[in-house]
This record gives sequence, C-alpha cells and structure tokens, in this order.
Amino acid sequence: MSAPGIEIKDLTLRFGSREIFSRLNVEIRGGEWVSLLGASGCGKTSLLRIIAGLVAPTAGTVTASDGRPLADRLAWMGQRDLLYPWLTVRENVALGARLRGEKVDGEKVMGLLAKVGLADYADARPDALSGGMRQRAALARTLYEDRDLVLMDEPFSALDAITRTRVQTLAAELLAERTVLLVTHDPLEACRLSHRLLVLAPPSGIDDTHALTGKPPRRPEDPTLLASQARLLHQLTGANP
Repeated sequence: MSAPGIEIKDLTLRFGSREIFSRLNVEIRGGEWVSLLGASGCGKTSLLRIIAGLVAPTAGTVTASDGRPLADRLAWMGQRDLLYPWLTVRENVALGARLRGEKVDGEKVMGLLAKVGLADYADARPDALSGGMRQRAALARTLYEDRDLVLMDEPFSALDAITRTRVQTLAAELLAERTVLLVTHDPLEACRLSHRLLVLAPPSGIDDTHALTGKPPRRPEDPTLLASQARLLHQLTGANP
C-alpha cells in the first residue's frame, strides 16, 4: 500500500493571547518529501508536534488522506539523536520495539545498520560514534519503525557540511516512497531533498507555490536546485528578486 498524505484544514494554534498561526490549509501528498521553512518562532516545530499528536491545536484538523488514524503510522526524527548511552547501537535501533514489549527482529536491525554503514558498530556504545554516525544510527532507528509517514525536525543541522550532505543523501534514498515532512532552516537542504517547499509566514499562512522538478536528492549543480534556492533565499530574507 502506498503511503498516505496529510491534510491540514483550518489549523489554528494560540498560546494564551499569542496566536502562533491561524487557519492553515495545506495538503501533503502521499509519497512526497516536503520541507517546511520560515523564520524562528513562526510555529514550524509546533505544527510538526500537532501532526504527531503531541500538541492539541486551538482549532482545525489534521487527517490522513485515506481516512485512517495517523497516530500509529508516524515516525519522528529530531535534531538530537537521543541515543541511550548505556545501550549498544543495535539496542538503540530497536528501542521502539523494546519499549512496546515486542520481539526484536535482529536480522532487520542488522540489515538497516548495513544500509547506513554501521554494521561493524552494532555492539558499540554511542560514545564511540562520531556525530554523523550517531545520526545514521538515529536514521536506522527511524527506519526500523517502518512507518509510512516520517516527521523530521532539523535532524541534520548539527552536522558539518560534508557529513550533512552524505546523511541527507542516505535519508533521501532510504525514505523514498514515504511521506516526509522536514522542518529545516537551510534553503539548500530543503531544495536538495524536497519535491515541494512550504514557507510558514504568519499571519498570512503558508506559501506552497515552491514546486521542484526532478527526483531528490539533487546534485549541488542542479539548475532546479540553484534557482529554487535563490528564490527561497529572497523570500526568507525579504530581499527583492
């Protein structure tokens, strides 16, 4: 079965007298990688948390395009890898199953570690890994959950440029065909990885006019990437094209 999309209708969030965003309407199509950008404090992470069911909106709805509940079909990958330091890499990858009391599929764990290049570190502790290796372990943990919808909150932002590019490429390849919503502050990252861009700009709402052609991850010299990045930078900085 193909991954469902996410439908956001008339979504409003207020904290006391402060309105974070109001009456947002957007559709994320199934199997699409969408990046969400905007100024700090505009509500990007709050929107992600509403979709995940961690925060209740003031008004509006978030539903799956197939009408089924979202809750059991979501995986989350954040900026911090959140690996438990007392567990091995293989134990961290299967953490969700362990917490749910499910039998761990050891073969699946090792297959994912091989895909992210960490098979030789399966029995290592997180403190033996570099930052990029830790994020690859976190990616393997996300993939172990095998969810159709993946929410990502700046998962690559703490990495150096070269490592970030490598992990981005790996994530794009391994999450292909799933529905992904990525919060990022990096226009290059957004244009490299996405099928479509969303710019959250309260109070006006969401600009969803940024559609990109071609298949991600795009090469750095890709004309589509360069043109989209320039347009996005102009919009985010308020500069004139």
